[in-house]
Amino acid sequence: MNNLVVLPIIIPFIIGAVLIILAKHHKLQRIISGVTALGMLALSIYLVKVVYQDGIIVMEAGNWSAPFGIVLVADTLATLMILLTSLISAACLFFAFKTITPKREKFYFYPFYFFLLVGVNGAFLTGDIFNLFVFFEVMLMASYALIVNGGTKYQLRESFKYVIINVFSSALFVIAIAWLYSVTGTLNMAHIAERVAELEQTGILNTIAMLFFIVFAIKGALFPLYFWLPRSYFGPPAAIAALFGGLLTKVGIYAIIRVFTLIFHHELNYTHKGVIVTISGFTMLLGVLGAVSQFDFKRILSYHIISQVGYMVMGLGIYTPLAVAGAIFYIVHHMIVKTALFLFSGAAKRVTGTTDLKEMGGLLKTHPALAWLFFISAISLAGIPPFSGFFSKFPIILAAFEEKQYIIAGVALLVGLLTLFSMMKIFGYAFWGKQKHTSEQAKIPIGKLLVPIVPLVALTIVLGLAAEPIFQYSLVVAEQIMDPSIYIESVLKE
Repeated sequence: MNNLVVLPIIIPFIIGAVLIILAKHHKLQRIISGVTALGMLALSIYLVKVVYQDGIIVMEAGNWSAPFGIVLVADTLATLMILLTSLISAACLFFAFKTITPKREKFYFYPFYFFLLVGVNGAFLTGDIFNLFVFFEVMLMASYALIVNGGTKYQLRESFKYVIINVFSSALFVIAIAWLYSVTGTLNMAHIAERVAELEQTGILNTIAMLFFIVFAIKGALFPLYFWLPRSYFGPPAAIAALFGGLLTKVGIYAIIRVFTLIFHHELNYTHKGVIVTISGFTMLLGVLGAVSQFDFKRILSYHIISQVGYMVMGLGIYTPLAVAGAIFYIVHHMIVKTALFLFSGAAKRVTGTTDLKEMGGLLKTHPALAWLFFISAISLAGIPPFSGFFSKFPIILAAFEEKQYIIAGVALLVGLLTLFSMMKIFGYAFWGKQKHTSEQAKIPIGKLLVPIVPLVALTIVLGLAAEPIFQYSLVVAEQIMDPSIYIESVLKE
């Protein structure tokens, strides 16, 4: 049973290697990729079920016990993230089958797609802080290849900034790990947590904690380190932008949640209720203001990534079971809805040939299914009931009021209102109003493009209508990660 944990890493690695060999056989690549994506989704569902029923699963590589050997740890948070990754990657892959051109396919699109999943899944499952860095680098190297796929001038220019900022953050990551190792003498995260709890050097620990926070804030696009994201995510095709928008920043947020619940929770008033809450407020507000100021479909969605990750770290900063459970629920909601919205931008561009809102209009008349499916996702992102956006935001804001964090609660409510305004701007310009695309464009069929998006839209409805059991599961996840002893005892077998 323990070997289950390594499968989400090994399977995409093997398939990625096989797809390199089959680089010239695009049809065969699609078949293998599609079957693998569905298989990964089934595996992740089973893994979530096993961990929820039987508890944390730990795999010790080479039978070297922790903290001396490398371990992979599947707890409720990690398996939930694996499930979301499998769902989103499958939806984006099947959308790519209909939208990625042969020119882009020949640049090893499918191998790098699966190598990206190796890094993402490894980051979620590793129990070793240095291997967290290693899997981040695997993910980033694959993302570098995907973000420039096709080699347009705009992609190359903007991806250069993406590469530079991530190389800088990776250097900081190594420095932070070295400093933490010099203090604790170990790299196993459970063992680090145990050692940190015994130390009384709160000053140096706070400094190390903030260095880790800066590293993950860069990767998660938090204020003031989000400047690289909007233009970088605008360039790639919709399938790649959707994968990045729905998934990559959440790896950084996951790392923040993992590190600041397991290791750095010794001085909550400084790290969580001080720095993290403050940063979350600025992230939400400035991100949504960026979205409001834009008049491009994809750029608005890119800025919303920034504002929405603010809600996730806000829940962590408040640091009550209700708030953290809300943050977990919000991650689920956002990954699903944001992926759907980016895919909608690709479908709309297929018809109109642009994502400039001033050159779009009338899609509601010519493509009503696209319009109404987008509308559901848009109001869900804004937090309108009965969809998942409302029920994931509500516990976070409620927890803020309970903890007398009135300013951040007010900011969260204002951001929700501005989110609704900006999403309705997209609907008003692109879908409502006078038709601006030609009669020939109006006849372009997009039914096959909607097939991988419909399950995501259905999920945001289901997550809203079944909010109580979903939130109860999120509460189980929150209570488990907020009690580090559960993780430590499972890994170190104390």
